[in-house]
Amino acid sequence: MTRLLAHSPIDGQVIGEFTITPPETIPPKIQSARLAANAWSALPVATRCQRLARLTQVMQENLDQLCELICQTTGKVRTEALLGEIYPTLDLIRYYEKNAAYILRYQTVATSPLTFPGATAGIRRQAYGVVSVIAPWNFPFQLAVVPMISALFAGNAVILKPSELSLPIGHVIIELFKQLDLPDGLVQWVIGEGQTGEQLIDAAPDFVFFTGGLATGRAVMQRAARHPIPVLLELGGKDAMLVFDDANLQRACDAALYGAFSHSGQICVAVERLYVQHSCYAHFLTQLIEGTAKLTLGHGAAGDLGAMTTERSIAITEAHYQDAIAKGATASAPWQRHGNYVTPILLWNVSPEMRIMREETFGPLLAVLPFTDAADAIRQTNASEFGLNASIWSKDIAKATRIAEQLQVGLWVINDVLKNAGHPALPFGGIKNSGFGRYHGAEGLRNFTYPVSGLTNRSSLPKEPNWFPYSDLRYQQFKAYLDFVYGSGSFYQRLRRNWQGLQAFRDYSCFDLTQHWHNLKQRLPWRGDI
Repeated sequence: MTRLLAHSPIDGQVIGEFTITPPETIPPKIQSARLAANAWSALPVATRCQRLARLTQVMQENLDQLCELICQTTGKVRTEALLGEIYPTLDLIRYYEKNAAYILRYQTVATSPLTFPGATAGIRRQAYGVVSVIAPWNFPFQLAVVPMISALFAGNAVILKPSELSLPIGHVIIELFKQLDLPDGLVQWVIGEGQTGEQLIDAAPDFVFFTGGLATGRAVMQRAARHPIPVLLELGGKDAMLVFDDANLQRACDAALYGAFSHSGQICVAVERLYVQHSCYAHFLTQLIEGTAKLTLGHGAAGDLGAMTTERSIAITEAHYQDAIAKGATASAPWQRHGNYVTPILLWNVSPEMRIMREETFGPLLAVLPFTDAADAIRQTNASEFGLNASIWSKDIAKATRIAEQLQVGLWVINDVLKNAGHPALPFGGIKNSGFGRYHGAEGLRNFTYPVSGLTNRSSLPKEPNWFPYSDLRYQQFKAYLDFVYGSGSFYQRLRRNWQGLQAFRDYSCFDLTQHWHNLKQRLPWRGDI
């Protein structure tokens, strides 16, 4: 097979045909990208920002076409395409346009005048070179462009490997970047399935950024380790929502429906476990059931849930539903599928051994469970092997914050849902089986670079105190120095008991110890020679 057909999950129509990238062409792509990266990273950060900022205008000029293509490719509704794919991307571009130069600035580091007399030190950020971005199918625009633009702001070249299920989006991304003033070869892509991703990694880019499932993430990490190549893994989640009885329950109910069923649950930070305090559990569950029944399917003017993107995701979602029902769970509705549209379902009377509680579902199912108190809510939340996002709902912000800080997650939000994951200044990423590394924010931009530490010695001394020759006397003098710097007692006590040993360093220090000691003696209650 040398070609791939792209089908819309909405109606099955072919929306594109693409030629798989021949493996022998991938190493030359890496080579040309590396040459482009050398030229690009040599530009001032402000110049890079100016050129990349134009992507905002290019996206705005093509906004409706982009949203329509995203809908056709993923099955999501237009509002989700606009708010979930386009808006966060524009927001991050604007954030880095304003802040990248400051984030990537040279940072000076303080040096000790005794240990490093006449020296200055600092850290500069160096771009890796060629970054491979392996993007997923659920948010094929945002989760490709955001790491791509981050890598480019940092001074790298990028080779994109989009999901084979979202090739039309990969193509339009490349066409958008062609409208920017960038060096030839700075932004490229490869087309194919998993084998093409392996070939891309084997061609030895300098950094791999992967977003996707746990199993594939492990395979990417193992492949990259052969070379070795640093990786950043953004994997799945089993995110929890904690609702306390003092929360605004109607707001929390609406948030739960949105957090669980937006894009039919095909979001890594989707709410998949909903914990509700026992005292309001029955009332809240009734609200949820009523709210779920009002959600609509389809791509009409008022459609809430679009089509699910892949047959595999539908099969996993149904398997989780059937497993829960077989083990005693209660459902708000029977399993219903209309083409690739799946009716959203609540599940309660669930138990920890059910798949719905252990595995990432990535579909429109929401498990609802009671908890007794804060300690119980924290225990149940942290029982998962995943640790990506969580939300806490309470009018007592101090209490909610204390609880949030005890959750084993990479990010959390109080009295809101999903939105925190798109904040451009907040680092995004998980712990445990949700991956490692961060992007977004200052920390995220720096993760597309590595630190280069430098120290400049401006001393005119003929030699340093730690150079040869060694002797027992020298050993004793160094002991005196260590006691003076790190020992117990006041500064005056340490200086007095180590005075003889410190005399050996008088030619190396940036101040005159004898004069310094003379000044100190005038203020001390005792007199006499040392």
